This record gives sequence, structure tokens and C-alpha cells, in this order.
Amino acid sequence: MNDRPLSNVRVLDFGQYLAGPLVGMMLADMGAEVIRIDPPGGPRLKSPAADMLSRGKSFLELNLKTAEGLETALRLVERSDVVIDNFRPGVMSRLGLGPEAMRSINPAVISLSMPGFASADPELADVAAWEAVIAARTGQFTDMGLNRRLMGINPSFTPLALASAYGSTFGAMSVLFALHSRGRNGGEHIEVPLASALLEGLVYNCEQIEDYPERYKSPREVELERRAAAGLPMNLEFEELSEFLDPFYRTYPCADGRGFYVVACSIKGHPERALETLGLGELVSELPDFDAYLDQSDWPADWSMRSYPVGVSDRARVSSAMKEAFLTRPAHEWEARFGAAKAPATAQRTTKEWLDDPHALASGLVLKVDDPKHGEMRQMGNIAWLADDRGAAVKQPARPADLDMLLAEEPRSTAVGETGNQGWLEGLKVLDLTNVIAGPTIGSTLARFGAEVTLVQPVSPSVDPWNAVVFGLHAHRGKESILLNLRSGEGQDVLARLIAEADVVTMNGTDAQRDALGLSPERMKEINPQLILVQLDAFGGPLQGPKSNHLGYDDLAQAATGVMLRFGGGMDTPEEHAHFGTIDVLTGYCACVALGGALIKLRRTGEGSIARAALAGAGNLIQAEFMYDFNGRAPFDEPAGREALGWDAFYHCYKAADGWMFFAAPKERQTALAAVAELSDLADLRETELQPALAERFATQPAAFWSAALSGTSSAAVPLGSLHATRDASLQLESGGAIDLSKDTFRVIRHDQHPMGRWCDLVAPNAVRPERSRIAIPSYLPKYGQHTREILTRLGLDEEAIGKLIASGAAATQWADKYLPE
Repeated sequence: MNDRPLSNVRVLDFGQYLAGPLVGMMLADMGAEVIRIDPPGGPRLKSPAADMLSRGKSFLELNLKTAEGLETALRLVERSDVVIDNFRPGVMSRLGLGPEAMRSINPAVISLSMPGFASADPELADVAAWEAVIAARTGQFTDMGLNRRLMGINPSFTPLALASAYGSTFGAMSVLFALHSRGRNGGEHIEVPLASALLEGLVYNCEQIEDYPERYKSPREVELERRAAAGLPMNLEFEELSEFLDPFYRTYPCADGRGFYVVACSIKGHPERALETLGLGELVSELPDFDAYLDQSDWPADWSMRSYPVGVSDRARVSSAMKEAFLTRPAHEWEARFGAAKAPATAQRTTKEWLDDPHALASGLVLKVDDPKHGEMRQMGNIAWLADDRGAAVKQPARPADLDMLLAEEPRSTAVGETGNQGWLEGLKVLDLTNVIAGPTIGSTLARFGAEVTLVQPVSPSVDPWNAVVFGLHAHRGKESILLNLRSGEGQDVLARLIAEADVVTMNGTDAQRDALGLSPERMKEINPQLILVQLDAFGGPLQGPKSNHLGYDDLAQAATGVMLRFGGGMDTPEEHAHFGTIDVLTGYCACVALGGALIKLRRTGEGSIARAALAGAGNLIQAEFMYDFNGRAPFDEPAGREALGWDAFYHCYKAADGWMFFAAPKERQTALAAVAELSDLADLRETELQPALAERFATQPAAFWSAALSGTSSAAVPLGSLHATRDASLQLESGGAIDLSKDTFRVIRHDQHPMGRWCDLVAPNAVRPERSRIAIPSYLPKYGQHTREILTRLGLDEEAIGKLIASGAAATQWADKYLPE
């Protein structure tokens, strides 16, 4: 098809393993012509996953170390729009394919490099950055979630490729935004260090607020602090954790033994729907319900159904009643009932079950591809798509490229403007109707690239301050804020005027919720034919399925797609991964990729689009290395559970003399041992003997010794960092002058002049590093309603009209007196 969003874009994909090929797959999934360039012998990833990542691409082998191979590659660069690699810093330049060499023959080319660590980082640039090495050094394997900390399990390994997932979405959106602005800024080289992307993706696990109010701490956080203050051990058993779980935010066993995960807290009305669906309606009238934005000193009870968590006074009785109710029906019945009631919950599934799930297959979240090697292959669906793209759910396996035909074409003659340094999205007006984390992440991400974002929220908050303010400190940065009652005619009139002036509208919700907000495709097209609507939800896909209109949140996507059972180790011990925002943030990035495709389509056709992403799609993405199935597939036996420390002896956490480290030699293996004097005598040991022998040997020297011994090789040993330690080591005071976004891999800003009157630590926007274009540090989260009068004035309303809107309840200027209710 030549009418797809990226039909006019050609990409050279030099990427290997995961991150680079994922970017190529995302672009191919939206119609780009992607040519996979393999080294002699084919892709380095020897797994069926490589076939999935190559769908929609053509491929050819080139030996770039020969003059002929390099010349062919350069001739292909002349005829391409985008070049992708994820090698160590400097590799492409040494091969003769550095950004300057490529732009000298094709000034319009956009090159994307995704090293493990930043190329300018003096400490980390040269480390052999395997996926788990990045995770270990950043802190992904340490203090992994509140459950693990309470159980004293530290470290713990997970095979989920979060760095490549976050990095590939940053990479794909950057390429598309750079293409969008190429007429103004010219060609571009972009670096996306995967470790920088990982820290940004896990921002809510290292956010820190001065004098953080007790009211926002979960029962598990309170217990952690209690034990630490009293000097008590962190030694809870998994079964004991249930005492510290919120009744509306946990797994319950059902009549069939399957776990059923409920996330029905923090949003007004969700706890009531959950209880009523369970036949516990009588409890609703007995539980406290009052404004969550009151200071705690003014609360009439110790908690409210409008806020998280449930208070100690009611936690046990609500949990007990819900446990008893869930045991009366099997999980699939509860799933149907909760979905129909718009109460957010889902049955726990394994990854294999998800790949065969009727909804996943019907909706296109999982796709069937006829593969020449594997037969009918079930694969993860699109990460990002446009609703009107007829080819979105149609996939073809990789095919050989016709090199003669490619080279017979004339070189690209794309006209480029001056080589400017504006943000890629400067001048783009975005109307943000989102809440919680995933949706708001879209707008705050676009703000760094220069977009002007206006946030619309209801006059009466539907989300508690834990979500709206604590998480909003990061998710709603870079925006101005207006409060409108969209259930009123006056509020809808103002919304229509805002839509008419916008280029992009963002919202998180199902199609039914979208239409109820007045955002139906028909109305949007009538108001603004060139408008792009960016919509994300939980279980939507390119096609309709039985659960497309079910509500959901991050943890529910984890539960539905197999992440929680993979991380916890089985149906009896499910655990959320990293606790806060693992999938939420990623879905926001996926939606930015979809927007990039819509912008390219708009520039080519003049037509607006609905750009889509889903939480369940992001659940697929973090499991990309395993998210496929076919008859004869090897077992789903990847490392799982609380005791996992690695894949095998050559890819494993070990205790050095001064603490834990990660050893990675997946390529050299025995050769890596033979090259290190202190390990050479172990090279001939059998696999069963090797791991304990390595554990004993590594314990004799500090981690720095082993890091130095493996330096300069394709193997690595790095100390296990923690997210908090990584944060603290990379802090820069906002008041201390210009913030570095381009040198070190990690950067966190202490906003010590924050308007809430407390400092807070937030990860800086440094995952995307263009050579030319500007990246901005987004402004503070505004106090909700702070700009209501200003925005209405800009729309042409006078003070009298604005006063009437506010008096009628159609608009408001604040939710609470304080920025962060105490």
C-alpha cells in the first residue's frame, strides 16, 4: 500500500538485537520502507524474535569493513531518509558512516544512534552495554518494588527489556518529529542513550519531594518506614503482604483459582463500581466519601473513597468482604462483569495465554503472521497506529531487498531549509484532556520539543491529589491549565473554540468515553478538519475486540499481558513490576510515536488523523523478546520470580567483595574468562560447575576490579546501582545555573524554587539529544486552574463573560487553596 502514514519514508536499519530493530519495526508498522542491513551471517539476535522484529522490512547483507560494502551503504544513504544504529559510540564513524559523512552526501538525512550510555559520558561511554548491564547500572535490579523491599529480596533480576522499550519509543518519535521539521531545521543527528531513556521511564520510582506528606504514603511505604526506624528486618513472607495492600489495588483469588487484579482507587466513582459489581453495594453507604483536596486536618474521617489509600479503620473489613465475594465466581465471569460496569480490573494471565487471548487477537493487539520459518506466528501487535490506516493490522514477513533496483534510483533530493536549531514541534498547539500518568506523559514529552500545551481539567476533580499533583509534578510539566465543566453547554462551547485553534488534542479513554466528551471523529472534523486526536486507552487496538471499551490502568495491562505473573513467578505470587508507572509512561511515549506518524501524514495529505496507542500494547513491548508464539516454539522458560538472578552463568548477578555486580559475557562466554588472568582457569568448567565457581571467584575482588579486567572487550561487569543512588549522584540544583542535558548519561534536577514551597527531584529530559535542534526543560506543573482567566481572555471573552462562566460552574480557577493538599 502506498497510502499509509509513512509510505514516503525510507529507513536503513543497521540495528542489532532489540532497540534498533524495534524502532525499525515501529516505522515499518506504519508503512515506512525499512531496509534491514545485516552483517555477514545475518542478524546477531538468533531468536524467532528477530523474525518478528523484521516484519514488513526487506533485508540484505553488507560487510561494512570492506570498501565495496561501505560504498554500497553510502549509496543507500544517498537514497534514504533515516538511518538507525544502536552500536557503541564511535562505531559508525569508524566504519565511515558517521553523521557528518552521511550528511555530506545527503544533507536531509536523519540519523539516529542509540548507544547504551551517552557518548559524551567519560565514565560509561565505552562500557559494553548489554540490556542487563544498562538495567543493572541504572538501578532496575535493586529495590525492585515495595513487595521485594519488604521481603528483603535484593537484588532481583528480570529479563524485561525496559531500556530498549523506552529507548526505542524515544528513538522512533524523535525520527518522526525530526522528519516533520526537516524543511525548517534540515537534516539531523540524534542520540538516544538507552540508560538515559530507562531512568526517564522509571521517573516515578526515584521522584523525591521534600517533607512528603504522610497522607500520600501507601500502607507498604508506611510499613517500610516503620521497620527502618525501629531497626526491624525486612523479612515479610509473600502471604503476609496482603495485610498491607489496599483493597481496591490488589489481586484476589477467584473460584477457579485464577487471580483477579483490581485497580479501582484514586478515581471518583471507581471504588463504588467495584463494590456494586461484587454485590457489596450496602458497603458503599457505610464508607466515608468527601473532598480529597481538603487538608488532612479538615477530614471528617481517616480516608475518603475519592482518594488512595483506604484508611486503617476500614481496610481489613473491605478486603475481607471483597475476598469472600470474588470466591463465588471464576475470573472470566468477573472480567466480563467488571468490564460491563466500567470498573477497572482484569484476570491474571501468562504471556502465552495473552498471545492466544480472544480479545488480543480480535483487537489486533496480537497479530497472526504467516512466517516462512515458523508457520502461523502470533506476534505482538502495533505499538502505535493511526485509526484510519487500513494496513495497520496487516503484516508480512521480511523479504530480500532488491539492491540493484534500489541503487538504480536517483539520490534523494528532499529540499531542506536552513539548518535551524528550533525545537521540532515549536508552534504546535496541543490541547491536553488527559489525567493520571499515561495520557499526561504525552503533553509533557511534547513540551520538551517546543509544543505549546494547554491542559483542560474538570471544575471538580475526578482524580485524587496523589495522582493529579504527586505524579503530575512530572507528568503535567510544561503546560498551562484551565478548568472547564465539559458536561455543561458553556463548557462545551469553550472546548470547541479551543479545538478550533489547536493542532493536536490528547485524551486517555475508550471510544465511548471519547464520544461522551464531545470528541467524536465527526465533531472534530467539523470543527477542525486538520486536527490530530491522540488517543490512548487500556485494551484498544487497530480492530475492535470484546474488551476494547474496558477501562484499565498500568497494573491491569501488566496483569492481562503476563508481566505480573512473569515478575512474581506464578499465579499464586503475582507482582507489579517496579510498582509505579512502568507501562503508563511507556504508553505515553508510544502515543508520541503515533503522533509523529500523523504529523508526517498531515504534511503529505493535509488530512487529520486519530493517532492511537494502548497500555496493553506497551505491555507487549516490554516483553518484546518473548512476545510471540507458534507450533513448536521453545517453552516460555525465561527467568521469572523473586529468586531470579540472571539467565545463566555468563549473564548473572554476582556478589563482589564490596557488593553486588552484574557480569555479562553473552557473546564471548568462555573466551571472556580465558582473557582474564583471575578467571582463566575456570574457562573449561561445565555449565553446572561454572556458576558457583564464578560466584566464589568474583567475591575475592571489588566490582571495580572486575570492571577494569573486562574493559575494552564485548563483556562487562558493572556494580548494581539503585534508582535512588543514581538520582542522588546526578542531581543538579535548579538554582545553580544552566542544566547539563548533553554530557552525562543521567541527570536529575532538584527544583529548589518550586511553587509548591517544597523542593522536588525530577529526572531531566535528556533521553533525546539532537545535534542541532533545541530541547527545553518543561516549566513547573501549574496549579490547576492557574491560567483559566488568561486562556478565556485569549479566546476573546471579556471579564464579565468570564465571571459568568465561573459563577455558573462552567469554569473555575482552582481545585484547592494549596498547590499540594497537606
